Amino acid sequence: MPDVVGIPLLLKAALPKVRPGGDLPDLRLERHDVLIDPDHVAAYADLCGFPRKDTVPLTYPHLLAFGLHLRIMADAFFPFPAIGTVHLENSFTQHRPIAPTERVQVTAHPDGLRPHAKGRVFDLVTQVHARGELVWEETSTFLRRGHGSEGAPTGPTFPEAPPTGTEWRLRSDLGRRYAAVSGDRNPIHLYPLTAKAFGFPRQIAHGMWSLARCVGALENRLPRAVTVAAAFKRPILLPGTVAFGSRRAPEAGPGAYAFSLSSPSNGAPHLAGAATPA
Repeated sequence: MPDVVGIPLLLKAALPKVRPGGDLPDLRLERHDVLIDPDHVAAYADLCGFPRKDTVPLTYPHLLAFGLHLRIMADAFFPFPAIGTVHLENSFTQHRPIAPTERVQVTAHPDGLRPHAKGRVFDLVTQVHARGELVWEETSTFLRRGHGSEGAPTGPTFPEAPPTGTEWRLRSDLGRRYAAVSGDRNPIHLYPLTAKAFGFPRQIAHGMWSLARCVGALENRLPRAVTVAAAFKRPILLPGTVAFGSRRAPEAGPGAYAFSLSSPSNGAPHLAGAATPA
C-alpha cells in the first residue's frame, strides 16, 4: 500500500526551512516489508488507463515511495519547501515485473543539487527491492525557481511524437480522484480556489497521472524490462482535453517508443517522453 500521508506531514513539508537554499541533507529513508494491495493496484490501474494484468502497472511503485519523498522534503534541514517546488522530469526503470502480492522494500534519498537555467534542480532517487533483488528504480527531478545560471542545462530532449487522433477528456475532479489513490493532496490539484492561491487559473492534473496515462496506453507494446523517461512541459488545466501521440522511435534506440501529450487547440506540449528496452 502507499505510505499514509496526513495533513500534518503536508503542512510540515510546506514550512520555511532552517537552512533555506542550502545543501541537500544526507538523508535516506526506508519502508520495510511493504505489502502490495491488489485492490489498490486495480483502482490505480483503472484511473490511469492500465490494462488489468497479473503484475502491477509500470508506474505504480512511485506511489509506494511518495510518502518517503514528502518526509524528505518535510525534514527541517531540507533546503526547499514542497509547495512551489516544480516536478520537472521523471525517469524510471522496471528491471522485472512486480506481482501485486509481493512484499517489497522501498528506499529514497535526495541527490544531485545542481544549477538550472531557471533556478536549481535536485533529484529524489527511489529503489524498490524484492527479496534483495532490485526490481524498480526511479529518479524524480524537481525545480526550485530562483536566480538561474546562464548556460546551465535545461533538461532532456525527446523524439517528437505528434498526436495520432486520440484525445482524452479530463474531468474537473481528476485531481481529487488521483489524490485519493496516490496520497498526493497538493492543493494545486484539488479545487479552483486552492489552485488560484498558488497562481493557477484552476486546478491542474498531477504530472504523475499524465505520465501514467501515457504509459498505460503503451504498456502492452513495451518489454518486461524497460526504461521510461519524460519531461513535464506545461500544466494541464482541469477540466480539459489533451491529445495523445506515440510512435516507434528507432532514433532513440532499438524497440523505443516516443510519446507525448499536447493541447488539441494549439499544439502546446504538456508532456514529452520515451520508453526504451532496459
